[in-house]
Amino acid sequence: MEEMSTREKEDERMINEAYQGLVDSYLASRHRKHTDIIDKAFNFAKEAHKGVRRLSGEPYIMHPIAVARIACEEIGLGSTSICAALLHDVVEDTDYTVEDISNIFGEKIAQIVDGLTKISGGIFGDKASAQAESFKKLLLTMSDDIRVILIKISDRLHNMRTLGSQLPGKQYKIAGETLYIYAPLANRLGLNKIKEELEDLSFSYEHPEEYNNIKEKLAGMREHLTTIFDQFTEPIRQKLDETGLRYEIKARIKAPYSVWNKMQTKHVEFDEIYDILAVRIIFETEKGMDETAECFKIYDIVSTIYKPHPDRLRDWVHNKKANGYQALHTTLMSKSGKWVEVQIRSRRMDDIAEQGFAAHWKYKEHQDDKPEDPNDEDGDTSETSELELDRWLHTIKEILDDPQPNAIDFLDTIKLNLFASEIFVVTPKGEFKTMPSGSTVLDFAFNIHTFLGTHCIGAKVNHKLVGISHVLQSGDQVEILTSKTQKVDKKWIDFTSTAKAKGKIQAILRREERERQKEGEEILNDFFQKNEKDPNSININKLCAFHNLSTREELLSAIGSQTIVLGVADLNALNEKVRKNKKWSRYLTIFKRHHDEDAPSVPSEVEQAPLQIDRKKPLILNEETIGRYIICDCCHPIPGDDVLGYFDDKHIVIHKRQCEVAKRLKASDGNQILAAQWETHGHLSFPATLHIVGFDRVGVLYKITGILSQQLNVNIHSLHIETNDGLFTAEINLGVHDVRDIQAICRDLKKIEEIEDVKRF
Repeated sequence: MEEMSTREKEDERMINEAYQGLVDSYLASRHRKHTDIIDKAFNFAKEAHKGVRRLSGEPYIMHPIAVARIACEEIGLGSTSICAALLHDVVEDTDYTVEDISNIFGEKIAQIVDGLTKISGGIFGDKASAQAESFKKLLLTMSDDIRVILIKISDRLHNMRTLGSQLPGKQYKIAGETLYIYAPLANRLGLNKIKEELEDLSFSYEHPEEYNNIKEKLAGMREHLTTIFDQFTEPIRQKLDETGLRYEIKARIKAPYSVWNKMQTKHVEFDEIYDILAVRIIFETEKGMDETAECFKIYDIVSTIYKPHPDRLRDWVHNKKANGYQALHTTLMSKSGKWVEVQIRSRRMDDIAEQGFAAHWKYKEHQDDKPEDPNDEDGDTSETSELELDRWLHTIKEILDDPQPNAIDFLDTIKLNLFASEIFVVTPKGEFKTMPSGSTVLDFAFNIHTFLGTHCIGAKVNHKLVGISHVLQSGDQVEILTSKTQKVDKKWIDFTSTAKAKGKIQAILRREERERQKEGEEILNDFFQKNEKDPNSININKLCAFHNLSTREELLSAIGSQTIVLGVADLNALNEKVRKNKKWSRYLTIFKRHHDEDAPSVPSEVEQAPLQIDRKKPLILNEETIGRYIICDCCHPIPGDDVLGYFDDKHIVIHKRQCEVAKRLKASDGNQILAAQWETHGHLSFPATLHIVGFDRVGVLYKITGILSQQLNVNIHSLHIETNDGLFTAEINLGVHDVRDIQAICRDLKKIEEIEDVKRF
């Protein structure tokens, strides 16, 4: 036997150390110690992946070990999940099958591995989105075993932690997909720490300069925040110590992505973010202790020390969130004159806040009872009484039963209400219903029952009559009013915000459209038969052209709804000979192409030669190359913005990385994303739009234009200004060289006394 090489020895040492770290984490957990099955899974996976390396150069088995450790240490899963995590790539990447896994490790582990393999595998059509299809599979598998999604999130977290070895274009694709899908999914499952890390990692790859800038500012504030925290909590500790309660007080510092996101949505600077620090009080529960009563007891103590904000008490103890989150939130006025949020929760509530649904298994009743499957330490999710999880999975199934045909629409539909913040609405009988924030009366009606939604004419909200588009607030008591004569209308789509309601309305409209087309087809066939005309495509195209319609389906629908009544004029149109004029150009094109072999072919658009690109290198945007690309007109990127390219095989469109369209493309068509970077030298002018708000006083417009045209020598393309109630809003289109120009313009304009806010669109 040949002696092991130095590299093999180093690999072996690295692998053994990593695995020992996993075992140590497992042994330190509260799970029963089923190390034999874990050892077996590790040795099996190690042999299966032998000789394979990741892009980083490390042995591939390091990835499954890391995923298993995240599942165990950071989510709190046991031996069943650890084994499945160790084996999660075996079926996809090697010759072993799910049957092999089942024979060696049992059916439960094999089912989870199978679910994970289904998410990753699959061949999709050219027009299908691999990400959307993968996400759809992901949600489908959740109804079988929630551990599939928990391990998948662990897998994604480790991929994000090691994303540096990927090419820049791949980084943007994976980071965008993570921010669009996996971070909100982790949040919905209550995995708060993982959600924050996924967001920050994505942020660090998409906007590295902003990430590092905010991270440095937060680090610079740490000592100051520690002082504020100590001063604020000292009197609280004294009072709590007098009660004999066992507790812990922790500081929660806002994460970089959360700070940046607030800066973007609120259009404020870093210095204007005031809720960077929050205080968390976590108490230990004693036998027979009422957790709810204890939360309010602590609230009484802290509110006698500091004055609470009257509108900022959030009772998530009685009304826990759909992801299982429970806590009592209050905002208190500190001695320094700053509002500080305080979160009060038990240790159990804290575990669930950090580990989500996985933590429920730790606290479920009869946890010491032997499960039916001796290898299934985690327990079967069907045995848990997680009503919120069941409701969520039921919502997913309803969406998947009637998904949107477009991949991006499908992702947006899922995100609409699975990842939205929540309100509580009360039925006339006093039942509490959880709805996404922004829900309307119509959303609520469809949420209760499709019949109520279909026939809804309005509602009584808090005993006052309102329309179907009325937006509900948390705590509203709602009685839905219906009429048998009411019918669904296309406008209703605009009156809803939840995926369920939109899906139901679209399904009803599609069904009604099919019925109209069927009726129209019968009427049209009778008309053709009566007038001895063939129901061929030529005659149908003639009728379409006569009524200025584009498709056969539009014609049938119009006939079926009686919008078009066939008569003598239609018969005359059928009898007319084809003339080469504008009305018949579309028909002639089709006719010549398919029916007249001797006629000259209709000239088609000249095909562009496919662009030659090197995916390993970023696109360089400079004075020479900028003409090859299309600058997105929805986000107007300029030099200095973090950008990427979207390649559709003919054109490359340049987007800002945080552009809403780019976010969707990264999640739905990420393989077409390219890295890009600016290398302009201030010679080109780019369009930019500024939005200005201020006080309407004499001479303010003169000051604005004076700074722009005289001091800064900026070319103003257009200016639109409106005044109302002593305030003005202005929209100015400018020509600038780069982001530094914009920053200088905003800085100088903000010096004008009358101006309150300046931001770039």
